[in-house]
Amino acid sequence: MRISTTIFLTDETIGPVRLARELEQRGFAGLYLPEHTHIPIERTTPYPAAGDELPPEYGRILDPFVALGQAAAVTERLGLGTGVTLIAEHDPIVLAKQIATLDHLSGGRFTLGVGFGWNKEEAADHGVRWATRRELGRDRMHLMRALWAAEPTAYEGEFASVRASFAYPKPAGGAPRTLLGGAAGPKLFAQIAEYADGWMPIGGRGLTATMPVLRETWEKAGRDPEALQVVPYAVLPNPGKLAHYEELGCPEVVLQLPPGGEAEVLGVLDEFARYVQ
Repeated sequence: MRISTTIFLTDETIGPVRLARELEQRGFAGLYLPEHTHIPIERTTPYPAAGDELPPEYGRILDPFVALGQAAAVTERLGLGTGVTLIAEHDPIVLAKQIATLDHLSGGRFTLGVGFGWNKEEAADHGVRWATRRELGRDRMHLMRALWAAEPTAYEGEFASVRASFAYPKPAGGAPRTLLGGAAGPKLFAQIAEYADGWMPIGGRGLTATMPVLRETWEKAGRDPEALQVVPYAVLPNPGKLAHYEELGCPEVVLQLPPGGEAEVLGVLDEFARYVQ
């Protein structure tokens, strides 16, 4: 089982270049970065961690694609991913180009983590209707896959469309590995089975009960049972928890690093290095 990491990189934390080099040197499998374009001050949406104030790093995080581009330039093996790209907040044609370029330049090391968001005010500033954000995201994924296709391919959807086009570069493998984030449920699982490679559950709780449900949905959609990937995300590790994920067949787990300076982050990396096989 591969051991990767995630962190809220900000203008006050360790930088992506130093972090990426240290991760690769220690044998970690990957670096995943979250995304928020902005956090409106006047906000009624509760922070998902019930009862807690929104941590300040949410409003300071670096653009994940720019930061991952820096990480790609100074590493050779380190996986690069988003956890998650808020797909409804992007122009899908521009996003398809960004993803394809990063995957091409990194030699196919990119994983696209996709999410539909939790902050209604942030989404509203992007013109997103909250009730249809999942359907919007689905359309945008299909549009991007049309642009990544080997031959010019058109896509016409309810929320997005593109003409058959020349669109290069292509992602190194035709399309990057795509993992959907979000809470377990029939809508999410149906979309995973339709167009993704797997699930990225935050924290990884309750997988013993939910993974069989996802597998059933996946197989009913005609997907290869061996191809499903479940990658627990933002995990605070201990040996028993990681052993449990490995027993469940998870190919990778993403550990949460603190949003700190170099000394703090590298100290935690040294602690987490004992889990790297």
